[in-house]
Order: sequence, then structure tokens, then C-alpha cells
Amino acid sequence: MCTNADIGDGYLDLIEYLKKSYSEEDIALVNKAYEIASEAHSKQVRYSGQPYIIHPIAVAKILAQLGMDTASIVVALLHDTVEDTDVTVEKIRTIFNEEIATLVDDVTKLGKVSLSTKEEQQAENVRKMLLAMSQDIRVIIIKLADRIHNMRTLNFMRPQKRRDKALETLEIYAPIAHRLGIRTMKEELEDLAISYLDPVAYHEIECSLESQSQSRKEFLEEIKDRVKNRIVSVVPNAHIVGRVKSVHGIYRKMYMQNKNFDEIYGIYAVRIIVESVIDCYNCLGVIHDMIRPIPGRFKDYISTPKPNMYQSLHTTVIGSEGIPFEVQIRTWDMHHTAEFGIAAHWKYKLGITGNAKFGERLAWIRQLLESQRYSEDVEDIVRTIKSDLVPEEVFIFTPKGDVISLPQGATVIDFAYAIHSAVGNRMQGAKVDGRIVPIDYQVKTGEIVDIITSSNQNKGPSRDWLKIVRTSEARSKIRSWFKKERRDENIIEGKAEVDRDFRRNYIRLSDEALQSFLKNIAERQHCNSIDDFYASIGYGGISLSRLMPRIKEEYNKLVKTQEKTDDIKTVIEPKRRKSNDGVIVDGIENCLIKFSRCCNPLPGDNIIGFITRGHGVSIHTRDCVNVPKSIALAQEPERWISAHWDSDVKEEFKSTLLISCFNRVGMLADISGLLANMKVMIHDINARNSKDGRTAMTITITVDGVEHLKSVISKLERVTGVLSVERSGV
Repeated sequence: MCTNADIGDGYLDLIEYLKKSYSEEDIALVNKAYEIASEAHSKQVRYSGQPYIIHPIAVAKILAQLGMDTASIVVALLHDTVEDTDVTVEKIRTIFNEEIATLVDDVTKLGKVSLSTKEEQQAENVRKMLLAMSQDIRVIIIKLADRIHNMRTLNFMRPQKRRDKALETLEIYAPIAHRLGIRTMKEELEDLAISYLDPVAYHEIECSLESQSQSRKEFLEEIKDRVKNRIVSVVPNAHIVGRVKSVHGIYRKMYMQNKNFDEIYGIYAVRIIVESVIDCYNCLGVIHDMIRPIPGRFKDYISTPKPNMYQSLHTTVIGSEGIPFEVQIRTWDMHHTAEFGIAAHWKYKLGITGNAKFGERLAWIRQLLESQRYSEDVEDIVRTIKSDLVPEEVFIFTPKGDVISLPQGATVIDFAYAIHSAVGNRMQGAKVDGRIVPIDYQVKTGEIVDIITSSNQNKGPSRDWLKIVRTSEARSKIRSWFKKERRDENIIEGKAEVDRDFRRNYIRLSDEALQSFLKNIAERQHCNSIDDFYASIGYGGISLSRLMPRIKEEYNKLVKTQEKTDDIKTVIEPKRRKSNDGVIVDGIENCLIKFSRCCNPLPGDNIIGFITRGHGVSIHTRDCVNVPKSIALAQEPERWISAHWDSDVKEEFKSTLLISCFNRVGMLADISGLLANMKVMIHDINARNSKDGRTAMTITITVDGVEHLKSVISKLERVTGVLSVERSGV
């Protein structure tokens, strides 16, 4: 049990640390914050049974060690008071200032989420974190410090709660710390998470490291001495240190790449810190001259920094002992950035206002927020974090020599959209190092990629690309194009997907009940109408598969209510709606209709619809050669949809007839005269003579249905010399 003396000792440690680099005015402000927090939390305890105040003190110390400003440390002490006690933001504003009050309010808001599922809560938390980060990056740094101390004391929670928190830390908080470049936070969060998610593996790695601790220490000291003796003549002021890879770093290679502990490169590392960039490359030359480098294991992050602005030279070498180890070479400025990331701007007083590099380091936050504009799926932001904020990236060149950084596994489509939206939208192929590659080709570091674009300004992406692309930026731009350019098609696609998934999950409702049911779902997804909901599904903004568990749950509740009241029938025939072209397509209202030229359907024909990409519903006759004999066995059965003619259709349709007849004088005049007497309009007529004395005619006429056409064919067959009359496409 933690005593008051322990609390006092913890706070005194914080103050002693602050005295090293903070002014007396700063410490006085911290003391005032501690007094308020201590009084507010006086009756609260943590899961461990310890007084709650130890948590704010620990968070404040983590931030002090990072070198954060006084306002951040004050907020760390106060960050739980507004949420858990009677202290208000207004009181903090009165006692301190607007800056501290706003920071406390922003940090507090990150925890206030009330949604139906854990996934939605997590997604909304991340969205709010990004919004807060875009306004003041200190909010997330304070939140990361808060998460580190919570992870350090996670063993007092229930097992399932521990696993949930550890997984969230590994998938969201550690990647954000990495993207901010704060290595110390990232590695501690990852190691703590793995210790709870896979304690057996964690213990195994710890034991392996411990068993080699003495030999490792001797090995690193020997290497440091050898390197120093050679480098001192070239770079006299080089600072050399040894380090061991983090447990999580070893874990990823052992259990994700199926390697033994002894097979992993880079468990050991020697870091050389110098004064200038020229010194970095001079040291690299010395290292490669004295120790044999392993081919393919050299990376130049100085000329091509990582997205989090990390810079360093990395090379893996193997000494005479046969032990591979990594050498990292960087300047002091690079080292500060590598260790403290965005926090280095406070720790080393680099300046924030007007600092171009600082703004560049935060650009990815704005890009992430921008990529979510066209997604109504609240969980999509979490998938984006998991896919985009990963440590591994590849560096690809444009034909002009510009470098594009993408996540590992990115395709040439991702590359095209990383250049510009217009390049991606008009892409029709790609060349990698001069050779044509498929559009799902995954790019690799060092490759030169040339995107082949279409000259057609109306060229657009394919829906299938959404399943291929790796980055949220590309996915967002594809969705944006479909949202703007293909609304009618999106509605049809979305409606078909809803109908298909509802049938698959045995969801059956009357028309009235279905509309009400879908309206509630649409409103919950922030859609203004059911058509907007369909459109969002159609262009990929909403993932219906992720909504189905919740939809089924609501449907089951509705069915139980119906069984009690018996007011609503649960199984009703799908509603049929009339289109403007005399065709009724089951379940779709006011859709674009196109009559296929392969069979030229007419009123009276048995017809079927096919949902096209960009042209609404194409109507075919059931016996058309392009209609599968069995729809269920078709390649895309969900795109075939029931359709029939309206009973009182009044429209006229074109039909083409193929006439075989003898080649005689006046034949064409007799046929055209007959059609004129029947008041049938001729749109096109073509005749071709053959060597056997026969003529093949093609005539396109206007009729008002199958019966009218049959009458025309019957009379044409009676013309002298006519051998046969057939309807084209049937």
C-alpha cells in the first residue's frame, strides 16, 4: 500500500528533476497544480488500492523527462480532475490561464465517448485524438504519457481488460508514438503491450537476453573500442554507445518472421553520434573498411528521411566472431529527433512558431483527417491507423527522380494517388523499371515507377481498386471520385448489396417496416436519407459487413416486438417500382434504364436486368445469349436483378429485322411500301447481294411491343420472294 510519505517522495522526486532545467516560476505553477489535484483526488484510489494522486504525478514526471513545457506538466497533474472530481474547466481558467484550461479540456474530452460498441468507442476516440492533435500536439503527448503509466500498472486490472488495453496500445498508441518520432515512448508501450498479450514469448526473449547479458556487454565494449580506435583519426569528436534491440523488436522478427533468436540481425547495435552530415558518411566508410558489411542491409535515412523525420545511416556488419550487429550513424540533431521526436522541439528549445520542419512533421495528421472525409464508417479511422502508421515503409522514385514514401505492401495504384488524384483517377497501367506490371503489383524500395494515364478526361478508377490499395489516401480518393461522379450507380450497387445481405441473413420486413428500419440505420451512420445510405455503401464509405452484426441484433429485437403485437408482417414480397422507360425493376426506384443492343428487348418479352458499372440497369431478354442459363452459377449473380414490363407501357421501341429474300427488281420498294402502309417508321435499311442470287436485308423499325412486331413479321413473310424474316439478337 502506498503511504502519504510515498506520495510525498514521488512528488519531491518530480520537483528535484524540474529544478535541473525549469525556472522557479515554473515550479511554483507546478506546485499550485499539485495542491489542487491532491485535494481533488484525496478520496479516490486506483485499482491497486493506491491513492489516485500517484498517477498524475507519474504522468507529469514522464513529461518532464521528455523535456515538455511547464503547461504540459501542469496539465498532467490536472488532467483527471475535471472528469473525475468537482473541479471545472472554468476554475482552472481562473486559477491558471486560457492555455492550460484549453489543454485540460481537450485531454478530458478524449475520454468522454458513449457509443454502443467497443469498436465504435475506439474509433471515435482515435478520431477525437487526431482532431485534438491537429490543434495542439501536446494533447496526444500528454495522452501517451498517461497511457504509459496505465500500462505500467496494468497488472491490477482483470485479465480480459489487460488484454484489451494492451492490444489497443499496440495497435494505436505505439504507432502514434512512432509517427511522432518519440522512440522512448514507442518502445516502452510496445514492450509493455507484448508482456500482457504474449507473456510466454516475452519471458522467453527476456531470458535469452539475460543469459547473454555478460557476453553481450563484453562484445559491445570490444566493438566500441575497435570502432573508436579507427574512427578517432577521421572524426575525433565521435560519441559511440552500444544498445540492444527492444523486446518487441526481437519478438516481431522471431514470431512474425519465424526466426530463432540467434538468426536475428540487429539484436546488438552500435550508435555513432557526430557533429555533421559529412562526418556521418566518413564514419560509414571507415566502418565498411574495417568490418565486412552484409549485402542488402544498408539504409540511408539521411538523404531519404522516414515519414516521422527520422534520419540516420543504418548498416549491418558481421565481425570476425561471426556475430552480426547494426551500426547507426547520425548527427546530434538527428539523435535528438530520433529519441524525442516531436518533443525535441520543447526539450531542445528548437522553436515551434513559424518552424517549417515542425509543420511538416504534423502534416500526416491533416492527411489522415482528410482521408476520412469520404468515409461514414466510424471504424475506418482505426483501420487507417493500423495500416498507415506502421514502422516499415518503402521508397519509390518517379521518372523525374522524386522520392515517394509508401507503407510496405503498397501497390502502383497507391503510388499513382500519392502523386496526384488526377493521376490515380486516369491511371490505366504502370511501368516499373521500364517493364509493364499488373495494377496490383507491390512496389519495392529503389524502383522507378512510371504511371500510364488515359487521355480520356472522363476516365475513372475501378471499384475493384478499393480491394487492392494499401493506403487510406488512395482509398479515400477513389471513394471521393465515385461519390461525386457515380451517385446513381452507387445507389444501385448499394441497394443490391443491402438486398443480398438481408436475404443472406434472413432479414425480411414489409415495405413500410423496411423503410423505417433502414431510415434508423441511415441516421445512425450520419446519412440524410436511405438513398444516401445506399450511395455510401455503393462507393465504399460504409462497410455493410461491419454493420451486419448490429443490424441483425436490431432486427431480432424488432421481430420479437412484432410477435408480441402482431402488427407487422415480417415476410412480404419485394416492392416493385415503376421506371420512366416502361420497365419495373424489383426493389429500385427511378433508376437509369438501358436496353441492351445484343437482344433489343420489347414490351411482351420475358426480361431481366443487369446492374452495370456507370450505366444503371441494362435490360436483356431472358433468352439473350449474354444471359447465363443459370443465374445462381453466374460469375456475379448479385448483379442480375428481376425486371418486367409495366402493364400499361405506351412507349415505342426500335427493333432490327434480318430479311432473306430473292434478288429481284422492286423487292426493296415492296417491303418499304408495306411498312409505310402499316405506318411503321423505318430508321435504317441495308441490303447486301450474294452470289447465289439472294439478298440479305437489315431493317431497323419502330414497334410498340412483341405482338406488334409479330404482326409486322407475318406480313413481311407474305411478300413475294421473301424467304425468311427474323428478329435480330434473338
